[in-house]
Amino acid sequence: MSGQSFMEQLLDGSTVDWLPLKNVVAIERGKRLVKSQLEETGDFAVFQNSMTPLGYYHESNVEPESVFIICAGAAGEIGYNDSGFWAADDVYFFRHSEKVLSKYLYHWLLTQKKKISGQVRRASIPRLSKAVVEQLVFPVPCPENPTKSLAIQAEIVRILDAFSALTAELTKELTAELNARKKQYNYYCAKLLSFENDVVEWKPLDSLCNFVSSGTNKKRSAEGKYPVFGSTGVIAKTDEYVHEGKQILVARVGANAGYVHIADGKYDVSDNTIIVNVRENYSLKFIFYILTEMNLRQYAKGGGQPLITSGELKKLRIPIPHAANYKRSIAEQTRIVDVLDKFNALTTSINECLPREIELRQKQYEYYRDLLLSFPKPEGMAA
Repeated sequence: MSGQSFMEQLLDGSTVDWLPLKNVVAIERGKRLVKSQLEETGDFAVFQNSMTPLGYYHESNVEPESVFIICAGAAGEIGYNDSGFWAADDVYFFRHSEKVLSKYLYHWLLTQKKKISGQVRRASIPRLSKAVVEQLVFPVPCPENPTKSLAIQAEIVRILDAFSALTAELTKELTAELNARKKQYNYYCAKLLSFENDVVEWKPLDSLCNFVSSGTNKKRSAEGKYPVFGSTGVIAKTDEYVHEGKQILVARVGANAGYVHIADGKYDVSDNTIIVNVRENYSLKFIFYILTEMNLRQYAKGGGQPLITSGELKKLRIPIPHAANYKRSIAEQTRIVDVLDKFNALTTSINECLPREIELRQKQYEYYRDLLLSFPKPEGMAA
């Protein structure tokens, strides 16, 4: 059944009134609370200038199941709360109406978000005028029959809530799966790299590498051909590459000091990163997993600007299984890497899938929301 035929069936010949929103529901501004009145936990969330509660208060000034709009700061953001809450003075909220379901109003306001955001005054603190909200032209189906009007609204809400619930459930399931895989990976990583019952030789990292040294701070170009790796990934481009092939990189300085990753191909490395060039007779990926499991961030020194030096890394002792037997040692390193790679790939796949699936479900919701709320408009009325 097409969207249009469904709407025709839902309306059943009824008209739709388009009215200024202020003529349909009461729109009020919240009341200011000072910071000393707020608590870290409590019964009622306090919304001020964002969708994240500023704190909690022992009273509410807005009923449960109410819609609100932020009017300063994150101006134009639209929210709905099942529980009662306190609206501060940077919030407009909508009183309950006998003619309009709050959830219907909420879904409809989301279709107007782009229009509302376009009316936000951009200054040092973005602000939204109450007049902008009051003058929004709002559709009331079957106004001559309030009971039928509410029934139509309820059916639209039921359908759209189902799509929202589907997105929430999928997010919950994928997040739980991701967390389970991370725990599984961490368990096997710790188990495989503990070597409690195996014969291992603990060697200084410096003895396993051709060199351990910081990158250089060379000239870079936005149009360069080769990537420049920084503390956590590619940060720029360069016209000339300095390094080729795989090498382990460790963030040397700053908030990410100790983060371990791998560079591959032709590239340069910035001076805030340490290069660990592993010898060919050791598994680079095995050393990578060992360094990752060691949590190198614990070796960073300094408060405001944590720092790890190449000298400190060189002294770290790395467990090499069956070090006296090259073939057996490489076979064991390879086995461990294969197991961890599989768990890592599974975790990465779920991690990449999560935002993509959420986005697809959100687009599905938006499609049906716009379809269900695209009531016919009188001739000459702006779209």
